[in-house]
Amino acid sequence: MMHGSQRQLGFSLMEIMLVLTIIGLMFGLVAISMGRGVSNAEIRNANREVAAALRYTRSLAMRSHSEQVFSVNIEDKSWQAADRRPVQIPRDMDITIDTARSEMTGENTAGIRFFADGSSTGGRVKLSSAGRDWVVGVEWLTGEITRGELQDI
Repeated sequence: MMHGSQRQLGFSLMEIMLVLTIIGLMFGLVAISMGRGVSNAEIRNANREVAAALRYTRSLAMRSHSEQVFSVNIEDKSWQAADRRPVQIPRDMDITIDTARSEMTGENTAGIRFFADGSSTGGRVKLSSAGRDWVVGVEWLTGEITRGELQDI
């Protein structure tokens, strides 16, 4: 016996397809977001490594009582602490250096020099990837090393 108001049990094919489409879109957005997260993690890690290498170069200058240089090769996308091997940054990342003119050793290479008293020629090393810029700064008078993300360049 049928009554005027019949209740529908279950879901229609259209409703199921709509829910599956929404779930697919959400997974796509999560995958894109995680891809960016890995890139951000890589650039933060590279930034930490550059800061550590600059601190190492400064402490070596102070311990050895001699000038030591941290250098950057923009063309090779690499940096090098005082007496260490060059380190390549990831391919999708760029590196630049702002330093004293006297520390520019070539068209694509430059350095930041640390002195025995801990002071330096000063400057900054910038790492860029996917529109994000991170910088490690070196104060010329104190040789203090700071790092962070650049905002509104």
